[in-house]
Order: sequence, then C-alpha cells, then structure tokens
Amino acid sequence: MEIGVNVPNFGPGTNPDVLRRWAQTVEGLGFDLLVVSDHVVITPDVARQYPAPFYEPFTTLSWLAGVTSRVRLGTTVLILPYRHPLLTARMAANLNALSGGRLVLGVGAGWARQEFEALDVPFHQRGKLSDDYIRAMRAAWEDGQDYVGGTVPIWVGGNSDAGIRRAVRLGDAWHPLRNTLPWIREALERLRRIADEEGRPVPALVPRILLRLTPTPVDDPGRRAGEGTLDQIIGDLEQLRLLGAETVVLDPFEGDPSETCHPEAAWQALAAVAASFGTRTEATRTEATHTEATHTTMERP
Repeated sequence: MEIGVNVPNFGPGTNPDVLRRWAQTVEGLGFDLLVVSDHVVITPDVARQYPAPFYEPFTTLSWLAGVTSRVRLGTTVLILPYRHPLLTARMAANLNALSGGRLVLGVGAGWARQEFEALDVPFHQRGKLSDDYIRAMRAAWEDGQDYVGGTVPIWVGGNSDAGIRRAVRLGDAWHPLRNTLPWIREALERLRRIADEEGRPVPALVPRILLRLTPTPVDDPGRRAGEGTLDQIIGDLEQLRLLGAETVVLDPFEGDPSETCHPEAAWQALAAVAASFGTRTEATRTEATHTEATHTTMERP
C-alpha cells in the first residue's frame, strides 16, 4: 500500500518557497504521492474553508514536478465542470509527460455554488457534466495523437452513491474523503453492490483520510480515520491495507487557515508516521518471509 500527502496549496502561509519545502519534505520522507486541491474563483463560500492565496493545481504541480524527481503528483480533487474537458485532457496529458509519467488525476463534481455561478457553470448539472467530461477526456487520450503524455489514471472522488457509481462506471479508482473506518467499510459494500449492478469491476480503493496526531487516544465513537495517537493512526492505515486500499492519502490540514503559517507541525506528524509505518511494514515483511521460509523448510522431504 502506498501513502500520499495532501499539501495545502492555499492559505495565508502558503507561497512558492513553502510549497517547494512541502514537496521536498514529502519526497524526502519517502511518501509516494503529493496531491493538491482545486478552486478557480475564491468566492465567499470557498474562502471560508480555503482562503486566498490559492495556487492553481496544474500550474503548481508543473512547478513542483521540477523540484522533485520521484514522488507522484496529483489532484484531490480537480473540479471537472470548471474547465473544458479537452483543455483538462491536454493539460493533464502534457503534465504527465513533462513529469515522467507521475500524474494522478483525482476528480470531483464540486460543491461551491457561488463559484459555479462566478464561472457561469450550471450548478445543478455538475454531475452530468462530470460524467460527460470524463468520457470526453478518455476519448481525447485514446484518439488524439497530439495529446502528448498518454492516458492518466483517474480517481473519482465523492462519498455519495452518485459519486460511487461514477467511480464504478468511469474511474480507475474510488477516492472517498475524510471519514470514519466504519463508514468506509459500509461504503465498500455499496461500492461492490453498485459494481455488480453495473456489471463492472470494482475500482481500486484510494481514500483520503485526516492526519491529526494527538498526545492521548481519541475515544469518540465518531473518530475519523487518521485521527488520534500515532498507534491509532498506524492502526487505521493497517486496517485500510487489510480492506484492500492501494493508496491512502494523509490530509494534515485540520481546517484552520492559520495552520498554513506553521507547516512544521504537519511535517513532524508526517515524519512520525513515515518512521513508524515504515518500521512496522518492514517488520511485517520480515515476519512473512520468515513464516514462508519455515513452511518451505517443513515441507522439504
């Protein structure tokens, strides 16, 4: 299972130097994926959660591709109805080529009604537009020889049945956002049921979870995955691995814009997770190798 990090590309503390330090920290700690968010117009409904400055994702990822060499790059999530699908397809394919095939395109239908109005995009048609745009992008990648960069993996976000169905029909993976482990388990059953109804394979599970490291255990029954002590967080990652998650994205932004002025706290939490998860993963591999070797020895005549 790979681990990614959601990097804040917004807020009062965010600037090019901080974004560069974020990228080099994520890559230096050994994480597999770096993702950023998407908004085009910082309308009041957006600003309440994601205040300016807000760095546009394709521009930001293109720059970060140049200051990293290994870590994959992606969006969580690009709001599909905001851009013409052929423009999105070209930007994504070209960024994939320029970064050495490192792009993952997480997409969603969006939620900010005022931003839709500012962009003159019909809010109530965002689901249909998203479906149409994914199909148009895939067709462009498959048929347009001038789309340098090839096909890009699409992770479809959305916690609703509509989002799950979109992931089954059109995505390579399902990308649910910031929820509890019991919810994820129940939603996986819905994912499998919908895939069966559609006669489609079950898409990969690639959730984004919170990263909130606390000094004492969080005992709230509504505790979200990734919230609590280091042992709780590592336990959540292990449970997600057992559920079949191929990638888990850690989101260290808790919702206060002032956090972006002090990224060191998030970096320390990420370092603790990287060290602990890496150690436990290696121990698990060693134990599995030892068990396999023991069985092999026992089976020899």
